[in-house]
Amino acid sequence: MNRTTLSLIAGTSALAAVTAFAALAGPSASGAAAPTAAAHLPVERTSLLCPAPSVSDIADTSYTSFTPVTQGAPSDGKAQLQPAPEESAGGTQPGKGKGGKKTTAKPLLTPKAPGTPATGDTSGADGPALIGTADGKFAPGWTVQETTEIAAGTGRGLQGVTCTPADTEFWFPGASTAGSRTDYLHLTNPDDSAAVVDVELYGKNGAIKSPLGENLTVKPHTSEPLLLSTLTEERQDDVTVHVSVRSGRVGASVQALDGKAGGDWLAAAADPAGSLVLPGIPKDATDVRLIAFTPGDADADLTIRLASPSGLITPAGNETLHVKSGMTTAADLGPVTRGEAGSLVLTPTDQSVPVVAALQVLRGKGANQEMAFIPATAPVGTRATSADNNSKGTTLALTAPTGTAKVKVTASAGSDGGTAVSKTYTIGSGTTQNIDAPAPSGQGGTYALTIEPLTGAPVYAARTLTATEAGIPGFTVQTLPNDRGLVAVPKTDEDLSILQK
Repeated sequence: MNRTTLSLIAGTSALAAVTAFAALAGPSASGAAAPTAAAHLPVERTSLLCPAPSVSDIADTSYTSFTPVTQGAPSDGKAQLQPAPEESAGGTQPGKGKGGKKTTAKPLLTPKAPGTPATGDTSGADGPALIGTADGKFAPGWTVQETTEIAAGTGRGLQGVTCTPADTEFWFPGASTAGSRTDYLHLTNPDDSAAVVDVELYGKNGAIKSPLGENLTVKPHTSEPLLLSTLTEERQDDVTVHVSVRSGRVGASVQALDGKAGGDWLAAAADPAGSLVLPGIPKDATDVRLIAFTPGDADADLTIRLASPSGLITPAGNETLHVKSGMTTAADLGPVTRGEAGSLVLTPTDQSVPVVAALQVLRGKGANQEMAFIPATAPVGTRATSADNNSKGTTLALTAPTGTAKVKVTASAGSDGGTAVSKTYTIGSGTTQNIDAPAPSGQGGTYALTIEPLTGAPVYAARTLTATEAGIPGFTVQTLPNDRGLVAVPKTDEDLSILQK
């Protein structure tokens, strides 16, 4: 049977299912009530991908695994992280060799029961990418954080990334092919078949010619670091990277390393949308740069506002941003937070045009600068989870751009003991608050935070980790969208009469 025949059968089956559901869900002629709202049930399986942490021989990397306690989850299950062999593609990472596989021992991490974090660590440049799977009680909201400290050299400072599920499309505004930057796109394939990927670059004048980014093959269960500057001869400070998967699926993230300003991971931005929120700019940021891109055929005009502790304000001199179609646009906002908590809110000035965006943020000055990134993100939704927190170096920022929100924040037990603690906070409409997040009582080790909105107004969140060493204000920011722990399952009833029509 050929693919066309299979597609027709699949399409017919899908149409029948949709028709049956419409018959079940639609109002009856007699005026009977529609079925109740969909139930939210725990997911049964979760997959996560962690990129290879560093190319530095003096890197120290820690991993933290955490699954929040979820009502209705199964009583059994398992979770594991396996190393992914590395294939070199489009250039070689220093110390990684060329063209061959490289495997090393996996980090010493065995996920613990829900409600308790588990930690592991590795050192040097040999840490592999990890492919993780969790099912049963470990699956709902499973979160793994990868945090690396590098004392000196290119990319020195604190680098952090939340391990993510595989997907078929990613946007990375904020990457660079400039001479001062060394940016790697990490692609990890968790599946049994090869993935075929296209990597497109867009600069200030539009698409950048990069034929080496076309039709890339990522072998099953492997990870490939791709040096962006090998894809093109053009050197541009601000580049948007678009990863699209022709077949299969991959995990993707960009590691941005700078010779003077340190380095960090650039996570994928939220899908293109007319309005965007970029939460959790550190209050002591010395420079903030906004990078935006619109993939459509129309230009985008955006209103820029800062959600401060007192409400929405317009940054002087940066009231709007014009983003030309297909071109990466950047705006220097300077020390926009001016010593207060802040999040950037982008809305259309007139016509809504889908946009992707990210912030490049600097702390410190001169030779003591360190950089991190904040991509536009989705709201918390039902629940978000942040692993790898401590009472001294963690800042949790909550933003409610459109309405006052009440939020419950729970600190889990520590990885070495302690008891979970919860607090409730009210975030005013249009504000950002750096909250005094709870810590577990009798805490030992690192702990997780879960954020649960209690009211209907959308809430956006970000967590900042800081670690100052030798005068370098190391920091990393992770946005906190929904942790995908629950899935909506529609409630339906049998209606055998549709089979007689």
